[in-house]
Amino acid sequence: MDVKEVVESAKHYIMDIYQEEKITNVGLEEVDFDEKNNVWFVTIGFSRPWDEPRNPLAALAGQGAYVKRTFKTVRVLDKDGKIRSIKNRESAT
Repeated sequence: MDVKEVVESAKHYIMDIYQEEKITNVGLEEVDFDEKNNVWFVTIGFSRPWDEPRNPLAALAGQGAYVKRTFKTVRVLDKDGKIRSIKNRESAT
């Protein structure tokens, strides 16, 4: 698999798995390839509806500018593109 294929596969998988949660702002965060084990690690970030500020005053105060994001690392086998796991990825902040 090449980088574009593995990223597209991981993003579609995340969007499918979390479809009922109506996630938004889905995007690539990082990609890593483990040459020893022939496995891709693709980190996808997204926002969940409950992470958005619900208080109208928060938006006026500028607190609504930054929506919390969730990060998941998807492990993809290089040989066949199968998704083997999804794990939580803590943000650096």
